[in-house]
Order: sequence, then structure tokens, then C-alpha cells
Amino acid sequence: MTSTVPENTHYVPQALPTHIQHCINGEFVDSVSGKTFDVQDPVSNTNYATAAAGQKEDIDLAVAAAREAFVNGPWPRMKPRERARVLNRIADAVEAQESRLADLESFDTGLPITQAKGQALRAAENFRFFADLIVAQFDDAMKVPGSQINYVNRKPIGVAGLITPWNTPFMLESWKLAPALATGNTVVLKPAEFTPLSASLWAQIFKDAGLPDGVFNLVNGLGEEAGDALVKHPQVPLISFTGETTTGQTIFRNAAEHLKGLSMELGGKSPCVVFADADLDAAIDSALFGVFSLNGERCTAGSRILVEGGIYDEFCEKYAARAKSIVVGDPHDPKTEVGALVHPEHFEKVASYVELGKSEGRLLAGGGRPDHLPEGNYIAPTVFADVAPAARIFQEEIFGPVVTITPFEGDDEALALANNTKYGLAAYIWTQNLTRAHNFSHNLEAGMVWLNSHNVRDLRTPFGGVKASGLGHEGGYRSIDFYTDQQAVHISLGAVHTPKFGGTPDATKG
Repeated sequence: MTSTVPENTHYVPQALPTHIQHCINGEFVDSVSGKTFDVQDPVSNTNYATAAAGQKEDIDLAVAAAREAFVNGPWPRMKPRERARVLNRIADAVEAQESRLADLESFDTGLPITQAKGQALRAAENFRFFADLIVAQFDDAMKVPGSQINYVNRKPIGVAGLITPWNTPFMLESWKLAPALATGNTVVLKPAEFTPLSASLWAQIFKDAGLPDGVFNLVNGLGEEAGDALVKHPQVPLISFTGETTTGQTIFRNAAEHLKGLSMELGGKSPCVVFADADLDAAIDSALFGVFSLNGERCTAGSRILVEGGIYDEFCEKYAARAKSIVVGDPHDPKTEVGALVHPEHFEKVASYVELGKSEGRLLAGGGRPDHLPEGNYIAPTVFADVAPAARIFQEEIFGPVVTITPFEGDDEALALANNTKYGLAAYIWTQNLTRAHNFSHNLEAGMVWLNSHNVRDLRTPFGGVKASGLGHEGGYRSIDFYTDQQAVHISLGAVHTPKFGGTPDATKG
């Protein structure tokens, strides 16, 4: 594995901000307290900016602005087509800034530049999709001829609190922002503290697109400060969160007091099941992409590969050889396939699992920092074979370029291994047997299954997990359902036949 750029070089985007502020009611502001936190890039691990560190008082101001915009502003009362026009202008702006967005996202997260470019275009598509969906949205009407008609009045709920992760942050923010805004809500966004850079661009994009002030508000800060205050705020009836499971459990507890609506996509330890009749080369392509793209920092990573015994040795050999040839290097180099992990804290976590894995499996590739990259948060794509289901690297989410391979014999053992985890976000199955493919999929404890396919997202389908991987689903009409109240309205069409309580003479008199 050789570096594709000269050593000791480090790309820095032009016009990089040195201070990142909140955006509240259309204005860029610092924290009331003046508190800040440092932001560093994952290649040099040096601070390049400070960011305003939101506290409860900053969340209070943001929620007040969002609430005012919801109660008295035009946005919730606009016709769907009017809101759709704004959403399409937002999509146009995102597409127009694709190169700039990709530059900032790659610099801030360590994501390879070629993959960062794809994220910007996907973000734009999310806004276009919900612009179309909100115009096409229709609600149910039920009629009892000559007696009654009932219809559903769908309406926005209020201020939505959106808490987003540090992996592909700009695109994942768009997953929440687009449906929340499309349905007429106002929002307060709390992005991950590791990666606030690209989130700071939303405010100007929205203002230029004609979104009224106060509809979008952004508060940076730590999860235990700004995030906690947002979750607990009594005037925020909705929380959409993407992140790891233990934080999701904390949010669940803290949201209980006000019975908030919750949508949470949490951790994953997804199986990739390869049967002996699979197209082996296609399965290897998918299994490599599924765990090593996005630096392995993806919730739907197929990080537990289960391979049928008859092809196990061949699969391991071919998979390891491909993993060793993956290009690890500077995120800005277009040849790089795996860049730097997001933060030293996360790097140490992943590195600790790599060391643990050396005692829990047979190391076939990687195993630590690449020799040619002595600085930065780099870990070589790491492959462990013969991993037992009780092993920690089999059970626990690592969220990095680390994969386990485990053999199985027969469908029953494969299913038992696939379901042998507290998580249930995604699963991947490779087989040419159509009957097996469907029956096996239906018995998997996973919110999403891909058959003979890598992770291709259809925005119309539900996205979410079961067990410890989440609560609720978003995507398509499920997002519309989450961000709206469905009010049933009933009207009589004829004579009203109501029992006459108290309509007869009092039998006790006389």
C-alpha cells in the first residue's frame, strides 16, 4: 500500500472559516455565554476553527424563534406548491456548490473526495424528492352514503429538533431537513460537534432560497449540553436523531416527560450472508464496498460477513487480497478509497478493536496504521476470519474499516448467526435461490434487507431498524407521517340520530 500523494502535504480548502457561529432567526450569532469549542481536521489533527458552543440559553432562543415562525409566520400556511418551489431552489443551490461542499465535507470528516461529491448530489435529491412528494400528497376521505363523510386533515406539528451524526453529515442533515420543512414545520438543527463545517452552509443556502427567517435555526455544541437541552425543551414536540444506541437510550428517557414524537436510527452490526450458490465475484465486490466505503463509518455497514463452508476458504483468500489493495491516503486525492477517521477519539476506539480482534480472530489483512501514514487518523482496511459469534468484534459496533468473517453450514445456522446480535438495522444476502432469498429475508431481524445488491437507497422506502438499531422509520410517506399530525374530521350528511339522554320526563316526579 503506497501513498498516492507526497508525504507531509495536506490539502486545505480556500476561504476556510476560522470561527463557526449559530444561526438563530436568520442571524449568525455566538453563544450567549461566549463559550466555544475547537474543531480539528482528521488528517493533521490540528485545530482549524472554533465553533460557538451552544448551551441551554442558546437552545431556548432558537426554539423561541422557531416557535414564533411556526405560530405567526407564513411557512406552515403556504400551499404545498409554494413550499416545493423553495425546496427546489435549495436543491439548485446545493448542486451549484457541489465542488465546494465536497471540499469542505472531505476536509472536515476525512471522507475521500470522490465519495464526498456523491453526498452533495444526494443531499440535493432529498430536497427534490420531498418537494415532489408534498405536492403529490393526498389524504383519505371515507363516506357512508347519505349518512356521514370523514376525512383526514394533515397538518405540521411544530418545532422539530434534528440531531445529526458526524458521518456524511451534510447529506444526513438533508434527510431530516427536507421532510421536516416540506411538511410545514420549523426546525432547530444540532449537528455533531466533530463536524460542524458543512452544516454552517445551510443557513445561507436557505436564506438565498427564500426560506423565511426563524424556520431554520442552527445551534452547534456538545450533545450533553446543546443536544440535551433540545431534547428536553417543552416546546419541541418532535426529535429525529441519528447516532449510536446508548445516546438514543438517553434521548428516549429524556423525551418521556413531554411524550415527544421520536424517530431514531441507531447503531448497527449488519450481516452479509454469502451462500455457496452466490455470484462470488459480485458478492465480494459488494461486501468490500459495504464495509470499507465511507471509511467504514456507516451505520448500514455489512461488518459481519457470514460465508457458507463450501466457499469459505476461497472467499477469505479473495476478499483479503482485495482488502490489501485498497488505497488508503489523503482524503483529497481522487485515488483514495479509504481516508482518515473523523477524530482522534474515534481513531483510538477503532484501533482498540483492531488490537482486540487479534486475539478473537485470524488476521488476514490490515491490523493497524498503514506504514506510509504515520500521522492522522488512518487505519488500514482490516479483515478477521474465523470469528466466533461470542467475540466482541462480532457483537459490538466498531464503526470503522474493520470486518469479521465467520463460516456457517446450512440455512438454519446462517439465520441464527445473522440474528445473533442486539442490533437489527440492515442485512445483505447473496444467493441464486429465489425461494431461499425471500424466506431467509423475511426471517431476518433487520429493518432493511438487500438481496444480491449493495446498499442502494430508494427514497420511497422506509429507512430504519429494529431491536437496538432504532425506533420508527423515515423515508417517503413514513417521513410525512412522522412530521405531521393526522386529524380526523367527521361530518353528518343527514339526520343526526343521537340517543336522547335526559329527553324523557323524570320518572321520580308525581
